[in-house]
Amino acid sequence: MATQTTASCTGSTLLQPISEIINLPLDQVNFVACQLFALLMAVWFRLYLHPSKTSPFVRHVVATLLGFYLALFCFGWYSLHFLVQSGLSYGVMIFAGLEHMHKYCFIVTLGYLILCQITRVYVFDYGMYSADFTGPMMVITQKITSLAFEIHDGLTKPEGQLSPGQKYLAIRRMPSLLEYLSYNCNFMGILAGPTCSYNDYMAFIEGTCYQPRHQENANGKENGKCKQSEPSPKDDVISKLCTCAISLAIYLSLCKLIPVERCIDEDFSSSTPLYLQVIYLYLAMLALRPKYYFVWTLADAINNAAGFGFNGYNKDGSPRWDLISNLRILDIEFATSFKLFLDNWNIQTALWLKRVCYERCPINPTAATFLLSAMWHGVYPGYYLTFVTGIGMTMAARAVRHNIRPYFLVSDTYKCIYDVITWASTQVAISYTVVPFVLLAVGPSLKFYRYVSLTVCTVFMFISVFTTESECTVVEKSFCSPHAFVIYCIKNHS
Repeated sequence: MATQTTASCTGSTLLQPISEIINLPLDQVNFVACQLFALLMAVWFRLYLHPSKTSPFVRHVVATLLGFYLALFCFGWYSLHFLVQSGLSYGVMIFAGLEHMHKYCFIVTLGYLILCQITRVYVFDYGMYSADFTGPMMVITQKITSLAFEIHDGLTKPEGQLSPGQKYLAIRRMPSLLEYLSYNCNFMGILAGPTCSYNDYMAFIEGTCYQPRHQENANGKENGKCKQSEPSPKDDVISKLCTCAISLAIYLSLCKLIPVERCIDEDFSSSTPLYLQVIYLYLAMLALRPKYYFVWTLADAINNAAGFGFNGYNKDGSPRWDLISNLRILDIEFATSFKLFLDNWNIQTALWLKRVCYERCPINPTAATFLLSAMWHGVYPGYYLTFVTGIGMTMAARAVRHNIRPYFLVSDTYKCIYDVITWASTQVAISYTVVPFVLLAVGPSLKFYRYVSLTVCTVFMFISVFTTESECTVVEKSFCSPHAFVIYCIKNHS
């Protein structure tokens, strides 16, 4: 295993002995070690390079150089792609006209990312995640494209044409090269993000992120519960590190016990009852999620430790450090709809898709957003199968919520029953949807679909028959309970 681990890692081999001792791939060991180092540097950065003690220029330089060092340690010469991608896009921003700069920048940045993904997957390393240098490039792509649209909004559009969110994000001057590189490649987010707005990052660097915009209520008056001193992220960082430890322990304990590949095993499928297959599918997907909880929560903790991520105060006066948080674990695990799950999973990416694509695409924004998400994730066929399935799941979930949910709102008991049913349905739907995302290749994904597609098609047919909007609109005027709704369906569709 040691030989394979070394060969598949393009970064430093300094930690190879540790990799062999704990029996984990070297690229994963390097990643965790660099993130822990970044956590220590973040504390030092907040205490000793505080905006009150040093200039924004110094903070930009240090954040950028540390980011480049971590990238080199993890990915070796592949990290040059980060500079090439950033440099090409900055050239477009400088030399292209403002009117179309955001479009050209989007094409160049996303195109370079896809080119790198194609070479990594189909030329060098198909089916492997080792030395995945395109991971950081995905975050850089989000930052560059967001920046381009925000510059376009700020320099070409009158405020009357901008939504409140776009007004806040709009950039009124072109960033310098140092500011641009610091935003894209700082040590807090170079390896795992999360993405953030340029204005929020600059407020952090310049030390203005704690100023009155976070301390005033809707009337412009000071909230008496808010403290005037700079809030400390210590409690939130400790809490998030505890979450990381628990998530890592769960993932390492369960990932090999409940492999998702068993779902496509012929013996398992032929000898296991359908309901047990569904339960196993849910547990297999549940065992995979802590890996993402660990990575994203650790990245959030690193940013918070540096002083980045302050998002105002709660009603009780306690500080909130969730400005760039990427997930809400409890809301994910107890989501009662497809939308609620997606709203709390990879939050910053969802915001990027919304701001760059969904709010701006004039034709079929839902399908365009799913397509962009698939292209951004990579070129594995499983990604596209997942997002095509996701479109259907989203439409079905909307139909159910719009046409069936009203019948269950007549009492708390019915509402509770509805929540339990929709929770179970959501978890199964999510698990079914993301299996190709995990399996990656076409063959295994189609094999999985072959085993379970008949059941899923039956469910969709049931939904389409019983949730036609015209019928439900008529029925809503006559019936006000689930019992009446069921009786109506039996009479009209028997």
